[in-house]
Amino acid sequence: MMSSGKLDTSVAYLKGVGPRKGDLLGKELQIYTLRDLLFHFPFRYVDRTKFYRIGDLTAHHDQVQLKGVLRGLQVVGSGRKKRMTGRLRDESGVIDLVWFKGLHWLEKHLQIGMEYVVFGRVNAFQGRLSVPHPEMEAATDVSVRQAATLSPVYPSTEKLASHGLDARGQRKLIKQVLQIVGPDDIPETLPASVLSAYRFPGRAEALRGIHFPRDTAEMHGAINRLKFEELFFLQLRLLRLRNARRAAARSFVFDKVGDYFLNFFHHHLPFALTNAQKRVIKEVRRDLGSGCQMNRLLQGDVGSGKTIVALMCMLIAIDNGYQACLLAPTEILARQHFDGLAGYLEKMNLQVGLLTGSIKGKSRRHLLEALKAGEINILVGTHAVLEDPVVFQNLGLAITDEQHRFGVKQRARLWKKSREFPPHVLVMTATPIPRTLAMTLYGDLDVSVIDELPPGRKPVQTLHWFESQRARVHGFMREQIALGRQVYVVYPLIEESEALDLQNLEEGFVALQRAFPMPDYQISIVHGRMKAEDKDFEMKRFVEGKTQIMVATTVIEVGVNVPNASVMVIENAERFGLSQLHQLRGRVGRGADQSFCILMSGNKLSNEGKERLQTMVRTTDGFEIAEADLRLRGPGDIEGTRQSGLVQLRLADLAKDGTILQAARKLASEILREDPGLNREAFLPIRRHMAKLDKQAKGWSRIS
Repeated sequence: MMSSGKLDTSVAYLKGVGPRKGDLLGKELQIYTLRDLLFHFPFRYVDRTKFYRIGDLTAHHDQVQLKGVLRGLQVVGSGRKKRMTGRLRDESGVIDLVWFKGLHWLEKHLQIGMEYVVFGRVNAFQGRLSVPHPEMEAATDVSVRQAATLSPVYPSTEKLASHGLDARGQRKLIKQVLQIVGPDDIPETLPASVLSAYRFPGRAEALRGIHFPRDTAEMHGAINRLKFEELFFLQLRLLRLRNARRAAARSFVFDKVGDYFLNFFHHHLPFALTNAQKRVIKEVRRDLGSGCQMNRLLQGDVGSGKTIVALMCMLIAIDNGYQACLLAPTEILARQHFDGLAGYLEKMNLQVGLLTGSIKGKSRRHLLEALKAGEINILVGTHAVLEDPVVFQNLGLAITDEQHRFGVKQRARLWKKSREFPPHVLVMTATPIPRTLAMTLYGDLDVSVIDELPPGRKPVQTLHWFESQRARVHGFMREQIALGRQVYVVYPLIEESEALDLQNLEEGFVALQRAFPMPDYQISIVHGRMKAEDKDFEMKRFVEGKTQIMVATTVIEVGVNVPNASVMVIENAERFGLSQLHQLRGRVGRGADQSFCILMSGNKLSNEGKERLQTMVRTTDGFEIAEADLRLRGPGDIEGTRQSGLVQLRLADLAKDGTILQAARKLASEILREDPGLNREAFLPIRRHMAKLDKQAKGWSRIS
């Protein structure tokens, strides 16, 4: 049995650590206990079985291992420019070793004429090769002979390195931990049947194998086992949460599809539904009739027809005698939804209300009275809907657009608007989330995807032009405006460089005014520093066609629907993430005309910048773009996921480990189907580990 106390021992008690270095490990790497150190994994390995000859080295070599005799040491320079150089010789040649720090210690410990094993990065300066700050160990040292293997490299910081806790110092500590703890201190978390089915090593063996593998086969076996374990327990917790929610959260039973739904479907639907839209409506209908609260995420690319699906779901609620509400993150988007829904329903004797912060006085009072009396069937609004005076007669379905813009507390207030049960919840997002990320972020939710666009929509044509082609861009804009179209020009606005970005925006605006002078052209400008009423005024002028060009930061990213705007010019496009570029591009292509998105960039681009822009030119598929974004930027940066409590994974990578994730989720759902309480003897290791994880868990909230 586990002596859990051993792993919970503070790292300060390790030989060579002490309170000061212990504090530093905690602050810099969140390592407090022996367990933390054991689960501090290498981010790469260096092959220490191979030695290079000095005479064969070139500037292209990265990390190298050399063996040679130290021939002379010399301190040169003074003050901050002071450095020590040494010369290492083997049978093929000589190379310089250079140090800028710790010179006093080095002078005392390095011995001229002694043979050393040297490890480091090759540097080329003015045609001469050197190894700055190499790792040095006497060739006679036992640990060097033992290290002739794959050597782990750990993340470190400058502070840690200056206290001897660089990758080499950390290796020594982890070796110490593995000598202190035995297999009994590292209890197994997976059943024997799983280990044998997947040919995984045991947990203790995997932890030794990931830190000090004998060969690449052992290293890969250990990594795969630990990644699988991490993803398996994550999915198991999410699936249990979902099952518990389904069991506990009773809700209204909408068991009939009545006259409003059928009348709309047969007589007022402006276009035929796609198969994807029909599939999603069926999934929602099943949830609404189940008696359990629906908690469903609806993903669909810009223009895929989420709003019509939302409307048909609201009609089911109305057919069953309930009210529905639709929440949008901005006033402009709320008004747009309201106009759209009111237009669809104008011949159907249903009341749609609009509630935003700017609706005040008598209008607001009448609206709230009608809502409380049940005279309003659908309420569209912003955060204003969440305020206490807003009372529904019987709210049965709540739909939120762009989920990540509403905080947990705000969503909880929406729950309280319904009396007997919490309302059914449908969350819509136009941010495509890769399947692997959706399974992790929203693993306790049911996810529906609209993965086809309505027929007749022309894909936006995307072009990548450079700053040197500016005159060509202006010429193209003039041609499009002459055809009666409108143009967006979007500038990045990044928090860290906000002042500079606003300056770029202002300069760009002035340059456009010169290129498109009044009275022939009218230009709007919108950015986050403007007052809300000024912003709304400028937006309104553009929506009404009074201005031909809208210069903006990304405030236009969500919502604005101007079918006549058919050109989007994105300045400094290399500074945007892929998902953000895709969202922006979705603002055009909403009318019948061919639309264009022009990505402007400087002539010098990083490889990642090039790949991002090439992806945008190549495809308009939001899911393909989201997969590429996940691969390039990692999960923490995907639009909106930072606010969603993204699980910090120690080892698994959602961009690369989709196959392991799917296998882990499949196993988790099979086990829960067989034995929901994990009561079987065979599942004892899982039950024990889950109990420990549940203690550590910090408020995983439900989405609604």
